[in-house]
Amino acid sequence: MAQPTGTTPTVLVHTRTTDYRHASIPYAVDTLRALGFAVRHTEDPGEFARGLDPARGAPPAAVVFLSTSGDILTPEGRERLAAYIDGGGGFAGVHAAACTEYGWPYYGTLLAARFARHPAHQPGRLRVADHDHPATRHLGESWEFEDEWYDFRSDPRSDPAVRVLAYAEEASYEGAAMGGDHPLVWCRAQGTGRVFYTGLGHSEAAWSDPDFRVHVAGGVGWAGRFASPG
Repeated sequence: MAQPTGTTPTVLVHTRTTDYRHASIPYAVDTLRALGFAVRHTEDPGEFARGLDPARGAPPAAVVFLSTSGDILTPEGRERLAAYIDGGGGFAGVHAAACTEYGWPYYGTLLAARFARHPAHQPGRLRVADHDHPATRHLGESWEFEDEWYDFRSDPRSDPAVRVLAYAEEASYEGAAMGGDHPLVWCRAQGTGRVFYTGLGHSEAAWSDPDFRVHVAGGVGWAGRFASPG
């Protein structure tokens, strides 16, 4: 589902929330536009489903769930999203995308982990496990950052399709609960599609960070099979 060479990659960004809502969402959407993506932004679940209707023309290069929360899709939206990804589409989940669609088993498989809890927002450190990926190749061996340091209900490594890109160094912050190896950024295949997830991105300050902006752009571009713009 790659877009033609030379075109601006279109991403369908969904930010609907039915649970906790991040104040950083508007700034994050603007940041994606500033990074060079042609953003189709919606919080209307009906419009989301229509945006993935093959009868309406070319699909987006990638779908981004940007700090979504709770149950946000209609049955038709679920069906269209699964068909889109399984058929080769790209999906990127950012931060609270892991707090989304708890009642839809497909989505749990798609993302490979679900949010459990987080300690206080604070500085900490990630270790980069894989530099051979557009989301992490610009980083050193470690990455100092400030965020909520999500814990997950299960280790995404239990899915053999998961490729862990970076993990939290739990000793670098207070309140960690997963223990040991703590993946925080990963990717995987779903059908013939690609899935990228980063647990980072809670605050506006995160979206202002140059390394984080490259991180997100690289992850979305990888999912959609295009070189990130800008």
